[in-house]
Amino acid sequence: MSFVPREALVRAIEEAIAAAPPRKFKQSVELIVVLRDVDPRTPEGRIREVVILPHRPRKHVKVCVVADGDMAVKAREVADRVITKEELQAISGNKKEAKKIAEYCDWVLVKTDLMPLAGRILGPALGPRGKIPVPVPPTANIAAFVERYRSAVLIRTKDQPQLMCRVGTIDMSPEEIAENALAVLQAIEGKLKNPQYNIARVLVKTTMGPPVEVKIR
Repeated sequence: MSFVPREALVRAIEEAIAAAPPRKFKQSVELIVVLRDVDPRTPEGRIREVVILPHRPRKHVKVCVVADGDMAVKAREVADRVITKEELQAISGNKKEAKKIAEYCDWVLVKTDLMPLAGRILGPALGPRGKIPVPVPPTANIAAFVERYRSAVLIRTKDQPQLMCRVGTIDMSPEEIAENALAVLQAIEGKLKNPQYNIARVLVKTTMGPPVEVKIR
């Protein structure tokens, strides 16, 4: 359980959605966690965690699979894009094509024996965009992996002691979004020595709306 009150999250999310200016696209709801006395330049302060949200945001998450053989065949039924070993080798040294893949794919799932190749060719394009190749065992159920990562978010510290990620969309209920936010908060708290002290502020906002602070104390 997170020390952040669920009721306070729900109230802040309701306020953030109400303050969201009308837009022609579906706005996301984002969670911002500001840390205290955490240095992201140190190993202890470097947080990098994948969180599977209990409620899938109603915004399509594009999952791509790098695989060959039977896994590639099965992946074509569920993934947004399948990249074979031959296709990957063909774009080696083509930074423009690697960037296109990195921009298109929210997640890149990679058959484990192809990880070195994918890391070398796609890694330089994925890293700056805050994306990571995810290893998948050769015998894994790729359909289940794809479905799982459609509900996944990556939380990580960069240069500043704060984390931000999408926890929902404005057409979801505040309760669902709050449960997603709690899942992220629990993951963050698990990485901190003293969560109640190290978490200085928690805010929520829509894509185009103002931030709303969650009353945590």
